[in-house]
Amino acid sequence: MEDLICQGCGAVIQTTHSEAPGYTPKSSLKNENILCQRCFRLKHYNDIQDVNITDDDFLKMVSDIRKKEGLVVHIIDLFDVTGSLIKSLPRITGDNPIILVGNKVDLLPRSVNQHQLINWVRSMANEAGLKVKDVFLISSTKGHGMDDLTNQVEKYRNKKDVYIVGTTNVGKSTFINRLINQSIGLKEVITTSYFPGTTLGFIEIPLDDQTSMIDTPGIVNEQQMAHYVSNKDLKIITPAKEVKPRVYQLTQGQTLFFGGLARLDFLKGDNQSLVCYFSNRLSIHRTKMEKADELYENHVGELLSPPDEKTMELLPEFTRSTFKITGEKTDIVFPGLGWVSVPGKEITVVAYSPKGVAVSLRKSLL
Repeated sequence: MEDLICQGCGAVIQTTHSEAPGYTPKSSLKNENILCQRCFRLKHYNDIQDVNITDDDFLKMVSDIRKKEGLVVHIIDLFDVTGSLIKSLPRITGDNPIILVGNKVDLLPRSVNQHQLINWVRSMANEAGLKVKDVFLISSTKGHGMDDLTNQVEKYRNKKDVYIVGTTNVGKSTFINRLINQSIGLKEVITTSYFPGTTLGFIEIPLDDQTSMIDTPGIVNEQQMAHYVSNKDLKIITPAKEVKPRVYQLTQGQTLFFGGLARLDFLKGDNQSLVCYFSNRLSIHRTKMEKADELYENHVGELLSPPDEKTMELLPEFTRSTFKITGEKTDIVFPGLGWVSVPGKEITVVAYSPKGVAVSLRKSLL
């Protein structure tokens, strides 16, 4: 008997193990379009359910692309370039050509020069060892840039399959839903969600009689904050609309808390204007360094929120990283949370983040 496939996530349908991928009650098998219980609850109630699948399983499935022939469309989150750029992509995809698609351009301030942003994204890819054929900026939710991208994908694929790859939570499924709707008029082909790890297997959407667009599982990057927060807090830290820059005048010996999920100490240097780019719903609190530890201990989860109680159970202890910044305008990046832009003047800062979420520096995006 041929396997039944979940129309939402691509998992093989099964009716025996409720905690495993593809589970659905036997009564659902009579439906024309079968969804596993996880996708059914996600589609109708926006309720995510955990399944027993390992990060290695995700990577193993995606690595099959190197045995195929086609165009690879690598989607990254422009609000989290550091966390969503897959440095191991050539090892996963072999010699197949890659185009890079920066999603969520609608979240960045409107003053951003898109030509400069494309050059910046390309330089970030080069630094990561990725050779890309082209770079595009889109918003899969708003539709910005989708017409041009659709035309260019058709040109670059050269009548071959198209593989859509990306880390979890970059908007792959929303992107494919819109692309398919534009191309053949079908809506909600793929289950969409705020939450990481929705697609559990390859989902093939025919482009013509010979070729398909293939949605692949999201590659899990454990350095992203999304993996250490509750579903409720993930909605708070994930921007839903254009991010408004927040400027703080800091003097030596002051601290910024980003909710209770990260911290930045201004250790040494002249007075500076620090520009913070985080979800508008994430609170930022300024205090003196000498009071910072006590403030965190007494007010985490309250004044310094998120984390909520569930996140407090998931969150690793903080680690600290010291950075001396000189020369050019620089971003201090907290993967999956946001970044702080600092001038090129000589300063020393200490960044605190959950263990495993590695803070890094990059040439300023804006």
